[in-house]
Amino acid sequence: MQITELNTDGLKRTLKVTVDQTELDERFNRRIDEVKDRVQLKGFRKGKVPIAHIKKLYGRSLMAEVLEQTVRETSSKAISDRNERPAMQPAIDLPKDEAEIEKVISGKGDLAYEMSFEVLPEIQVTDLSSLKLERLVAQVEGEAIDEVLADLAKRSTSYEAEEGRAAANGDRVTVDFVGKIDGTPFEGGQDEDMAVIVGQGNFIPGFEEGLAGLKAGDEKVVQATFPEGYPEERLAGKQADFDVKVKEVAAPKVPEINDEFAKTLGAENVDKLKELVTQQLEREYAQAARVKIKRELLDELEKTHTFELPPSLVDNEFQSIWQQLQQSLDREGKTFADEGKTEDEAKEEYSKLAERRVRLGLVIGEIGDKNKIQVTQDELRQALVEQARRYPGQEKFVYEYYEKTPGALAQLRAPIFEDKVVDFVLEQAKPAEKQVTKDELMKALDQAAEV
Repeated sequence: MQITELNTDGLKRTLKVTVDQTELDERFNRRIDEVKDRVQLKGFRKGKVPIAHIKKLYGRSLMAEVLEQTVRETSSKAISDRNERPAMQPAIDLPKDEAEIEKVISGKGDLAYEMSFEVLPEIQVTDLSSLKLERLVAQVEGEAIDEVLADLAKRSTSYEAEEGRAAANGDRVTVDFVGKIDGTPFEGGQDEDMAVIVGQGNFIPGFEEGLAGLKAGDEKVVQATFPEGYPEERLAGKQADFDVKVKEVAAPKVPEINDEFAKTLGAENVDKLKELVTQQLEREYAQAARVKIKRELLDELEKTHTFELPPSLVDNEFQSIWQQLQQSLDREGKTFADEGKTEDEAKEEYSKLAERRVRLGLVIGEIGDKNKIQVTQDELRQALVEQARRYPGQEKFVYEYYEKTPGALAQLRAPIFEDKVVDFVLEQAKPAEKQVTKDELMKALDQAAEV
């Protein structure tokens, strides 16, 4: 095999690989030896078909297999011999001249082809201990615990019917109703024993408000208007009259936060419940702080690493982002104008995002490789189990998907690898800690998400 460098332009490489006729003959004869004992033809015993006859009948197809394997092996060896790091699978350009191809297939000529690819850039990782990072730390305060307990109690609200009670905000009103537009009932506009919590805003504007002050046994025509963006276009923006009959008005009963309430949630007593709530809030604060400092870390890595990016990687990343964006706009029935930008402005914005992702991906990969950071089989297995748990009853299909789909496990591995590299960088950078309140932490998190 002979390798000739045709072009070196930045990260782009073009090589010419020549495999001489002698090597092709050797490869072809080895392939004949592999199949000769399996060939079975009428008039011959299995394994006794003459080599010349096999070549006559199957020579061209076997040679095609040989050439395919030769290109695969020699292209890989050419890259390996030159210690190249391709950014993507090389593009192979085989001879286009039919006469030349025929000479190769018939075993009368050398195989010569070109391969083009982009290589990964050389990356000089910055001194990670020099990164200036700040870790926000928020303590769980009694007020936050009380807010969670109050919310838990509110979710456990029960309702108690009261005779003669006039419906007010927060009450549960049970009604029968028939909706009409221009005096004609419309499909889906009627129901019986419908429970409505007044003031929750779960029904179209005007309906819940119209129930205020009504008592069990009252009947009323309630006017309400469907929003302009209502999912059913035939109703969007239209005013409807609902003939309503009130069957029950029930007052909300929020449970008292005590030991008895704690037991309904699986805790031994209210002190234990507060302890569990505290632990949950600590986890939430820690996760919020990690999201914030990870964004800060990635910003620093992007800022401190400048190198040429392989165009093919950037283009692939952009196409992936752009496809997802267009699918999202189609689902929501929106255009770029609805997002306050032109298509060209959107392309420029997402091109920069693609460049950021590629740059950070290469830097993170380089840090991981240089420091021998790896994802273990146990970590990958645990991630797969967690993924399967997201689809109760379909775990078998999830496992089969990851087993049979090329690249699926790599997608599962990527975020684990990234988080391990982030942890490593944080250990080197030793970020300073800053005490903040819960509100300050959440504000910092929101600001990080907006960037």
